Amino acid sequence: MIDQSFIEVYDKFKLHFYRRVFDLVRERDGSLSAMEAFSLEVIRMLGKPTVGQFAEFLSISQSNATYKVNSLIKKGYLERENSTTDRREYHLVLSEKYYTYIALLHSYEHTVMNRIQERFSAEDVAKFDEILTVVSNELMPECDI
Repeated sequence: MIDQSFIEVYDKFKLHFYRRVFDLVRERDGSLSAMEAFSLEVIRMLGKPTVGQFAEFLSISQSNATYKVNSLIKKGYLERENSTTDRREYHLVLSEKYYTYIALLHSYEHTVMNRIQERFSAEDVAKFDEILTVVSNELMPECDI
């Protein structure tokens, strides 16, 4: 039962996210492709990765990753930040343009969280938060970055 309930909730979040991505992705000069939108999400979750770390995580070639990164920089969604330890290396940093864009994509999560807080007691919300924290920190080691 919990398996099905979790999958339903997870799928609804994904469906809403995909719908919003395709609403925002249009075939016009400077717009993001769906693949670029997903690439930005990976970069956000990796937290200022190098191009090499981005490529390694996605199991793509360094040249393919560099091509994707350069396109995102050109479109204004990504910036380079020189490494403080190795000046030859740089980290990928999300731009203000990205944060404006992503706020539109992630507004649904905030809506659902507000609904949870309105519907359930403070104790239930605290327990739910504790469960989610344990799931993220302990039960999903394959996704640790």
